[in-house]
Amino acid sequence: MEYNKKLEVFGNLLKQEKLFPVEGKIVAGSLVFESLDPFPGYYSDTPDSAPPVYLYLALDKMYRLEEILRASQLIEPRFEEYFDAGKGIVYMGAEEIPVIRLRHFGNYDMVAPLQEAFSEAGIGYLRKSRKQGEYPALVRIVKMMWIKQVEPGVYIDMKEDFHGYIEIPRFLEWELFEKVTRQVKYNWFGSKFDAAVGSFVAEGKLREFVRVYSSKLDIGYLQDIRALYLEKMSHPL
Repeated sequence: MEYNKKLEVFGNLLKQEKLFPVEGKIVAGSLVFESLDPFPGYYSDTPDSAPPVYLYLALDKMYRLEEILRASQLIEPRFEEYFDAGKGIVYMGAEEIPVIRLRHFGNYDMVAPLQEAFSEAGIGYLRKSRKQGEYPALVRIVKMMWIKQVEPGVYIDMKEDFHGYIEIPRFLEWELFEKVTRQVKYNWFGSKFDAAVGSFVAEGKLREFVRVYSSKLDIGYLQDIRALYLEKMSHPL
């Protein structure tokens, strides 16, 4: 693969988050979760930094990615402020909740108008309430990614700051990924980072990766973390 070439790839990402139901400024009867700490491995160790806020709009059924993208593109001209919407699934125990993931959405005053616009574009919402509190969840995001390969097995996100990707040789189930990541972090003496696991398709091949989030990342940083992941994956845990 040619280095420093921008790639537009289809990928998915699995990460762990703590979600909280939103009460105000949403469509009545709908269910919206917010994640105040979407990169817990990083921001939990950097208290002076403010993490971005992610919202998850619970949907009435599983929509195809193109349906979410089509609706998003249809309603974009109605809003002066930029927003990013993507397809996702929230796993809470045995429950699977299809969602639209919102980020870069300006402020909470946009949420209800965005919900109404998506509804007019054919997207329906889950009519279900949740008690206030913290809900540990796994979140799977399906999205297009704009990345650049800078070294063998090392990629930088071209749209999102502080996002890098390191290729790994095989698929890891979530539980094994957590074990490997704990071993990596135990042996890592650089600046803190948050990790998630995923895959993308490039040049006809499915590539497994770890997403690394840190404001300190550069090529050498990602290479060193990748070397640790490869080392820990080579030994049974």
